[in-house]
Order: sequence, then structure tokens, then C-alpha cells
Amino acid sequence: MKKLLGALIIVAFVMAIGLPGTSLAADKIKIGISIPSADHGWTGGIVWWAQKAVEEWSQKDANLEFFVVTADSPAKQVGDVEDLMVKGIDALVILPHDSAPLTPVVEEVYNSGVYTVVVDRGLIKEAQHVYIAGDNPGLGRVSAEWMAKEMDGKGKIVVLEGIPCVINTERVEAFKAVMAKYPDIEIMDSQPAYWSTQKGLEIMENYLQKYDKIDAVWAQDDDVLKGVLQAYKESGRDDIKLFLGGAGAKDIVKMVMDGDPLVRADVTYPPSMVATAISLAVKGVKNIPLDGFYQMKIPSRVILASELIVPENAKDYYYPDSVF
Repeated sequence: MKKLLGALIIVAFVMAIGLPGTSLAADKIKIGISIPSADHGWTGGIVWWAQKAVEEWSQKDANLEFFVVTADSPAKQVGDVEDLMVKGIDALVILPHDSAPLTPVVEEVYNSGVYTVVVDRGLIKEAQHVYIAGDNPGLGRVSAEWMAKEMDGKGKIVVLEGIPCVINTERVEAFKAVMAKYPDIEIMDSQPAYWSTQKGLEIMENYLQKYDKIDAVWAQDDDVLKGVLQAYKESGRDDIKLFLGGAGAKDIVKMVMDGDPLVRADVTYPPSMVATAISLAVKGVKNIPLDGFYQMKIPSRVILASELIVPENAKDYYYPDSVF
């Protein structure tokens, strides 16, 4: 009888360890996600993909606990990260609102032993286990190669840039480097549109008044492209034969899918990178190597290729439920 009672106690103890909600159950792994507020289309996509990744991981692993916070300023984001530290997070995924003011607090997080994944906008000094971003020079290069081919190596282009910053410079310089190989293609003008639909509209209106003939427009960004297309439509002109944005907004991808004669392609700079970052944080904090990798650690730097979206593959990039 005593032996039976002892065996039952052991079984009950083992079961208690494995049962969620018991005092003996393992503590949940806490992952903090700090991202900018949805102040334009692409950051809206960032928020949507972060929520999607959290939902899917929560369904797969009940031992994970996520905290998603959004910030409309660098100061707010610094406070958010400090609050996440108080919650005792084991991993942090952060897309910095601005690199310089976020670097000290992220460095503090990293130095405390929290597994840290930085997305898109890098810090001004290394303070992360993993950095993941899109390929900014690749976006400019892929865009230029496709446009030059579509233009048969000749014609007049106007360019709308993003916010004056390192990311924008990398894209524009790579674009111009390709176009320099085509002496019959002229870049007539290039102005910053700040990745804004309204600025895209205003600058394109100016271009249309300034230049009698334009063959193609590189808008670099799909939010900007929407303003550009509106200005062109309202102008009543029909000389421009080619428009190209970037980032893979769902309504632009849908235009490509539907065979729009003016918007025949797009180039990715996917907001889904934040979802991948969350997956990397989960695997990194749990010391799980990536499938197919023979190394135990997650790669310290992940650069996502800029992919050309054309009618033949557009359906693979179309997410109708996304906000972007």
C-alpha cells in the first residue's frame, strides 16, 4: 500500500510539473515587441504583421507571452522599452523610431542579457544579437534593371526619393549606378517625397508642369506612387508609359495582378520582416537553430532580398487582409 501511495505521489508530481498554471510549471518566455505607430502605409503593415506573428506563435506555443507596444515618437518608444524591461522580458524585438535616441536604451537591454533583435533601422552602435532588414541597395538596383529593360534602354525619367537618410541614399545611388550604364536614359529630376502620398502628389504635379515629356517615373515607395498616379490622372496627360513604386503594398500588387498597363511591376521591401524578426527572437531565446542550418546560433545579420513582383508571380505577394 505504501509503495502504491508513493508511486501515485511521484506521478502527481510529474504531472504537476507539466501542467500549465501550476506553481511548478515553467515560467513563460516573455517577448517584448516595440514598433512605431502606424503613421503611414508601411508602418501600418509592420503593426499588422507583428500582430499576425504573435497570434500564430501563441497558438503554436502556450509557453510564450508577448507584449506588443507602439510608439508615435522616439521618447515614447524609450519609455516603452523601459516598461518592457520592468515586465522581465527575455527577448526584445525593436524597430527603432529613430536610431540615435533609441541606441542607449537598447544597449542597456542587450547588456542585461535580453535576446535582442533589431529591425530595419539600425542602431548607431552594435547592441543586438540579430539585425534584420530589407536590401536597400538591392531595391534601387532591381528597380533600375527592370525599368531600363522595359524602356528599351532609352527615355526620360523623373525620380521621387524618400526621406533624406542613409536608407534613401543607398537606394538612389544603386538606382543611378545601373542607369549610368544606359547613356540614352536621362534622369531629369530627383526630389525627396518623404515616403508620403501627399508629397508624391505635390512633387508629381510640379514635374508635370515642368517637363513636357516624361517617359517613366520611379517613385521608390508605394505610398508615394499613389500620390503620383493621382496627379497624373488629374493632369489628363498620356505620355508616361511606366510607373514603379516599391515595398509591395497590397493595392499596388493588385494592380500588377490585374495587368494594369502603367503599373506592371513592384519591388519588395516587406513589412513582414518584423514577423520574421519575431520568429528569430523565439528561436534565439530558446536556443533553437534555424532549419537546415548546421550552426547553433541564429545568423547575426539577415538581409532580405528585394524581389521583383510581376503579373506572373504577384499572387504570391498579395495579402488582401493586410492593411498595407
